[in-house]
Amino acid sequence: MSKEKIEFLYLSEPDMIEAGVLDMKECVRVMEDVFSLMSDNDYLMGGPKGSSHGMKLWYPKEKRGKNMPVAGADRRAMTMIAYVGGEYDVCGNKWYGSNVSNKEKGLPRSIHSITLSDPETGAPLAMCSGNLVSAMRTGAVPGIATKHLKSDQASTVGIIGAGVINRAALIAICEAMENVDNVKIYNRSKLKAEILCRELSEELGIKMIAVDSVEEAVKGSDVISIATSGAQSAKIEDAWVKKGAIIHLVGTASLSEELYMNSTVVVDNWNMHLDWIDEGLRHSDGIDSLLLSAPSAPLMKLYLEKKKDQSQIINLGDIITGRSVGRKNNEETVIFISGGIPAEDVAWAYTVYNNALEMGIGQKLLLWEKPHWS
Repeated sequence: MSKEKIEFLYLSEPDMIEAGVLDMKECVRVMEDVFSLMSDNDYLMGGPKGSSHGMKLWYPKEKRGKNMPVAGADRRAMTMIAYVGGEYDVCGNKWYGSNVSNKEKGLPRSIHSITLSDPETGAPLAMCSGNLVSAMRTGAVPGIATKHLKSDQASTVGIIGAGVINRAALIAICEAMENVDNVKIYNRSKLKAEILCRELSEELGIKMIAVDSVEEAVKGSDVISIATSGAQSAKIEDAWVKKGAIIHLVGTASLSEELYMNSTVVVDNWNMHLDWIDEGLRHSDGIDSLLLSAPSAPLMKLYLEKKKDQSQIINLGDIITGRSVGRKNNEETVIFISGGIPAEDVAWAYTVYNNALEMGIGQKLLLWEKPHWS
């Protein structure tokens, strides 16, 4: 084969499933690798600081052109790029489109596609369906955080939001806990919560019930996972939170300033959130521009107001590698914030891509036999 010829592998969603994208145990292993690599600084993301969440189109509040979309609930279009080192040594990009009104068209809220590239040449290795990659890596992270931050007595899980992210998160959380006695699931549509209870209780062999309120889901729960979308954030009252609980913020939520101040706060990658702060401050609405999209926006405000010092914010990767200590006792409340890291998408997509190569899955597509101009 000519050295000038470039082919890449196309992987549809069924191809990704066949190649193991839904293997949560393996996804958790890969995500722990990624957090260790971030702690070792063996990764890059976008921007001059190498820590950007991604480049986002900020839709205007009013149309500026005949067909231009306007800002809406969870409407996003962005590109998320990363290099992952270690055994992965690969570049990649996730294209992220999101709109709550997609459901009116029979589509998922978010639609993702991922490309993988050789880090030296930039040649494409693969293009793949990204929705399950994104959901699995997002769900795996609260599972890892639960493993490293839960109290010794943790046995009850509260879930707020019964979408695909909390489906994956619940699987990972249950795998991270020695015993789960009870799972309570709240969703604005109780029917959706009941469906998730029925499906996952059979799959995991754990008792699950759909509850009528956020309060019921939170009270008495040792591990709480919040993954909701739209214009309304779940409001959590301090009095509902059990001593020793860990609250996973995968989506946005309304927590009191006192709860943030009196809890141990752990994040996926604080440098990324600092980059988010820079981006928010350049927006006409300031940090408030991030309130409906960045789970860490309230923490950002506390940081900017100098109420929460950087030394009080811990990276999960540093806990995994032993550079920092997370939970110190079973009585402290822990808030874990996950903003979604492009390096996670790249590492998990690359792992599934390698599985596909070994299994002969996917379709080879030609970029060129020889470049027309070079």
